[in-house]
Amino acid sequence: MSTNVRTFLAILLSFLVVFVYQYFFAKNLETQKQEQAQTQTQTQTAQPPATAPSGAPAAPAAARPAPAAAVKAAAPAKDIRVETPLYTAVFSTRGGALKSLKLKEYKATLDEGSPLIEMVAVQEGSELPLSTAFTGSTVDLPGDVAFEADRKELDLTGGAGPGRLVFTCAVPGQYRVEKIYTFLPDRYSFDLEVRFVNATNAALNQSLSIRWLEELSKKGLEEEGAVARAKNSTEREAGAKLEKKAYGPDIQWGGFENKFFLAAMIPKQPALTTATFARDARGQVVVTLDGPKNTIPPGQPGVFNYTLFVGPKEYNRLKAEDAGLEAAINVGNWMKWLAYPILFFMQYLYKYVGNYGLVIILITMLTKLLFWPLGNKSYKSMKEMQKVQPKLNEIKERYKDDKQKMNAAVMELYKTHKINPLGGCLPMIIQIPVFIALYQLLSYAIELRHAPFVWWIQDLSAKDPYYITPIIMGATMLIQQKMSPPMGDPMQQKMMLLMPVVFTFLFLNFPSGLVIYWLVNNVLSIGQQYYINKSPTA
Repeated sequence: MSTNVRTFLAILLSFLVVFVYQYFFAKNLETQKQEQAQTQTQTQTAQPPATAPSGAPAAPAAARPAPAAAVKAAAPAKDIRVETPLYTAVFSTRGGALKSLKLKEYKATLDEGSPLIEMVAVQEGSELPLSTAFTGSTVDLPGDVAFEADRKELDLTGGAGPGRLVFTCAVPGQYRVEKIYTFLPDRYSFDLEVRFVNATNAALNQSLSIRWLEELSKKGLEEEGAVARAKNSTEREAGAKLEKKAYGPDIQWGGFENKFFLAAMIPKQPALTTATFARDARGQVVVTLDGPKNTIPPGQPGVFNYTLFVGPKEYNRLKAEDAGLEAAINVGNWMKWLAYPILFFMQYLYKYVGNYGLVIILITMLTKLLFWPLGNKSYKSMKEMQKVQPKLNEIKERYKDDKQKMNAAVMELYKTHKINPLGGCLPMIIQIPVFIALYQLLSYAIELRHAPFVWWIQDLSAKDPYYITPIIMGATMLIQQKMSPPMGDPMQQKMMLLMPVVFTFLFLNFPSGLVIYWLVNNVLSIGQQYYINKSPTA
């Protein structure tokens, strides 16, 4: 959850506490917030050794493996381009790793000449994302050894089927390492199979680590940092504040994210995989997945399999990977049961409306209609409270030195006039889960990124460039406040007068789609409250 979200919810809940306080005249109400730190122990489970082929000669002493320097790149690294309808990727023979991946359907900005979104950002000379290293093994190999590629380029556009790119690194008589990438033209995910062939005459114990490295954006992209799904819980660490942490075993996936995009490594053996978040000496974020240790008999291969997802946080595409990747959309673990159905409904309406700004307005109207009876009850209660406000003030003045008598007199007044002091508060509390789900969804749905509404609002995921909608929203909150009965003592009333001002400044930098939702909801609430206030039967 972003800083803006935490700040907004804190202010909203603070004013709600004041509202409840005014009904009950309570003296002490506290809100406590606790954070729990969870430390996970990283373990590795050995797999049973494969059976050597029958008739194989007895293994003499193992030949000493070549040092890592022997397989370091001696010639300049070569680039291999992979073209699909969704992205252009560039792999390097240095480590057989990913050097660049640009998303063809997503631009960095709304400018006509804007570059495409680049999913890889590392410093010159550093290890590349998807580098694989054998550490704590019989043969230790770093992630930047020299490979040879089986092709110069791979083109999957124009209706081509799946394609493979194979990198090979070998030391004759000792070992051969193959990195086999398999691409599908219609998916942001691709498979990686790492094969370590034991060419010695003795068994080898090999453990593979796969890494994603990322340099933090100088522009400070929101929600940028390390992320992993560990034991069905999503673990996030902001890149700027990241300290070394370990999670697992039982890692479903791990990688790097920002608000709308994700690079995730998905192990095929999650129960035997651990994850580590760290910063390297250059300050780059490094997410490492460590797999199980394999015992590889002479002449046999050890195989390590992963799926990589590098693309947008589109729910349907994330869900299709069947690895819990949809949890990367930061709607909150306890609100996803409500946020996801709203997202599906948004996508359904968009098919017919074709404008997500209008979709937001329609959903706001439908939500208001759903809670219309509760709203009526709330506003009727407020109206009744407004009628007895003079008598409440008299009671407060008469028993200002005796709180017990004052409370008894107030409750008797409520009983006489058949007023439920919670009548205006409970309907609001019931609506809070729906509001929070909408708030989270409108803040994080990639569907709103670069989605235009009207005139000056061309990106519903960005702030209103001229601050028109948040200022109008603040004005509607002021109108609502003037229509509601004054509650509490003069000091509390002054505090409530600050609420429209505080919310206006808070919403200045909020996504315009979220501001539109709040603005339309306020306008509908004003209309409903006006109707109730003018109704003679209220």
